[in-house]
Amino acid sequence: MNCSSVPDRARVIGCLVEGNSIRSTVRLTGICKDTVLKLLCDLGAACKRYHDANVRGLKCYRIQCDETWNFCYAKDANATLEQKAGGAGSVWTWIALDADSKLVVSYLSGGRDATWAHTFMSDVSGRLAHRVQLTTD
Repeated sequence: MNCSSVPDRARVIGCLVEGNSIRSTVRLTGICKDTVLKLLCDLGAACKRYHDANVRGLKCYRIQCDETWNFCYAKDANATLEQKAGGAGSVWTWIALDADSKLVVSYLSGGRDATWAHTFMSDVSGRLAHRVQLTTD
């Protein structure tokens, strides 16, 4: 991706942000699929670093927390033990959202048990400047 120009990278990111699929982004921009995927991975890592460094000391008053279920490669019932060992199966995305500004305070992808919940809530509390009203389902 380092060989791609800044305007080409901007066009690819613009397409992805607008909701285009990887393949449609390839067709629209003329950039190869592997390059688009590499840029997407690099962009995700950069966004994570930015979020971790800058979303701190928040003066939120109301936080809403929830988790959503999805699966990676195959649902649990259809995944073999070998696939599950490689990471296939259920994935839960935990999210904390500021109810007023809609800012994503924290997010975490993983399992759905007490260990993951504790890790997630510890991260949420570490980003807040004071006590808040916390709403969950």
